Amino acid sequence: MIRKLQMSLSEAQEKGITKWPVWEKEVSEFDWHYDNEEHFYLVEGEVIVSCQNEKYHLNPGDYVVMRKGIDTHWKVIKPVYKHYIMY
Repeated sequence: MIRKLQMSLSEAQEKGITKWPVWEKEVSEFDWHYDNEEHFYLVEGEVIVSCQNEKYHLNPGDYVVMRKGIDTHWKVIKPVYKHYIMY
């Protein structure tokens, strides 16, 4: 349900990802449902996302695809700064 790959900041810039909207979040925990597929690139922060009995540890440089329709639980360990786009 979640796809994750590593990408350098220069690769993200070349692909135009750093021109996508920005989302920032302080240290917190919350549940989130994805009504649309979301792609995002984590520039800063540290997060553990739980989904369907799996945990994903996300760090700067991770490019993540969240599938439409999934329910997640976010544990923001370090404040997040990410670029994202919805499909």
